Amino acid sequence: MSNELNDDEAQAKQPSAFDLVGGEVRVRELVDRFYDLMDLEPEFAGIRALHPASLDGSRDKLFWFLCGWLGGPDLYIERFGHPRLRARHLPFAIASSERDQWVRCMAWAMEDTGLPQALRERLVTSFFDTADWMRNRPG
Repeated sequence: MSNELNDDEAQAKQPSAFDLVGGEVRVRELVDRFYDLMDLEPEFAGIRALHPASLDGSRDKLFWFLCGWLGGPDLYIERFGHPRLRARHLPFAIASSERDQWVRCMAWAMEDTGLPQALRERLVTSFFDTADWMRNRPG
């Protein structure tokens, strides 16, 4: 009998992005920094304008979503069902400018919260792909 793990077992032993980020506490820190930057930095005015005056609900929804998206608990799905990201974002005008602002804001938040560079690079690629899929306007 071999001591080597089969592919499924080896995959199960790999830490998720959620684990690498640092779990719920660190995901909350990341989300809070993201929305703080969105509120503070003029370069994110375009995406800030797409949000309600109070960001409390947005903070919670992104936190719940990211926990599951990163491989942790499916907090968003437990509350709302399937995220249906594109459908939920259709009412908002999202072009390349908004996509780029969102990704830049998240990259900055990841840096500010101390995520390791290799993890930031991996996540920013995934965030870009997801944000690009949200585009629903030309430009």
